[in-house]
Amino acid sequence: MTSFAQITTIGVGGNIDHFVEPMNRAAIIEEIEHADSHGIPVCVIGGGSNLLAADGDFHGLVLRDARRLITVPDEASPVEGDDRTVHVNAEAGCNWDDLVDFCVERGLEGLEGLSGIPGNVGASVVQNIGAYGQEVAGAVESVEVWDREDKQTKTLGNVEMQFGYRSSLLKTSMYKAPGIPNDEYYPSPRYIVLSVTFVLNHTENGTVNYPQLAAALKANLGDRLPIDRIRAAVLKVRASKGMLEDATRYRLPEMQACKDGRQVEVAIAAQQRYVEGHDSAADVVDEEMMADTGTNEDINRHSCGSFFMNPIVSQAVADRLPDDAPKYPATLPDGSTGVKVSAAWLIDHAGFHKGYRVRDDARASLSELHTLSIINRGGASCDDILELARTIRDGVRKEYGVELFAEPVMVNASLQ
Repeated sequence: MTSFAQITTIGVGGNIDHFVEPMNRAAIIEEIEHADSHGIPVCVIGGGSNLLAADGDFHGLVLRDARRLITVPDEASPVEGDDRTVHVNAEAGCNWDDLVDFCVERGLEGLEGLSGIPGNVGASVVQNIGAYGQEVAGAVESVEVWDREDKQTKTLGNVEMQFGYRSSLLKTSMYKAPGIPNDEYYPSPRYIVLSVTFVLNHTENGTVNYPQLAAALKANLGDRLPIDRIRAAVLKVRASKGMLEDATRYRLPEMQACKDGRQVEVAIAAQQRYVEGHDSAADVVDEEMMADTGTNEDINRHSCGSFFMNPIVSQAVADRLPDDAPKYPATLPDGSTGVKVSAAWLIDHAGFHKGYRVRDDARASLSELHTLSIINRGGASCDDILELARTIRDGVRKEYGVELFAEPVMVNASLQ
């Protein structure tokens, strides 16, 4: 029997009653329709990177799309004039970084800043993933979905997707309010992604538009550099923060074929080189705790990625924070002007530093490399993760009066 612990990046979660991997869109729709019509909970999972499941059994359907085709419809059409636009279509089950690699190899600009983000194409548009000056929303032309309410396929344009900071129409259909699930559509959206069409630019160069990335490239903001160099730098920076997944997981039976085999071996080799070249607390592993998993020397990669979202607050709340707290203009959910604050800064300055544990022997901790990531040090339970997350959330609220909301989807689990 398959468990969430086997198919998520944090390695936590109980057994699954019904786990399926449909090979065609008709089978995907049939499985979801059957579950919905019989009141069976539905969880559509991709790479399992943004999900935290309870330790108990999940009495429902967990569906992982096994379709991973990438096509370039424009290849059949000659370039006209100065138009360098190229459309790329990817099925929802395609591994996200496989898609980025595919595009960079072909000189297609628009996704290189999103290199190394775990997960698949379907999840990318639900979450509106973003990093290093790019968001997936900036490259999406349309999303083909199955509407569970109207029971039909639909194509949603970029505007219809209602993209926002780590949000979209799809994600908001899962919640009544921030952090409060909509029981009708949870832990999967009303709209199930079938495929995504991206619009990219055929060029060898991309724009460096994030300070940390510019520093890694020894470049200036706004410089145009080869997109393969930008991708390599992004992967290096993400590795330094422990924000790359454990690539050895794709050698496990439950994860085989979820990612291009060539890319798996490249990622594992890079991962091993990184561990061997960094003598720091991040490389110290508790052997007893790791006995249950034993597949990776770098515990910092056993996480959900960023556990808390950067909060968007009112100007009045932002003004009460210390002057050195990073603050950026943003838009509140109601459309009013707000301020985005760094969750990592709030966590660290509230006293929760890298490697923080609630107890010396706790199996969950903050990453040794980044305060925004909660890691499974080996054998951690969902309750271990939640205990730490609640401690951090409550500490930030007490210190700064700012509420942190979890980024991962919670399956039969809650911070409340």
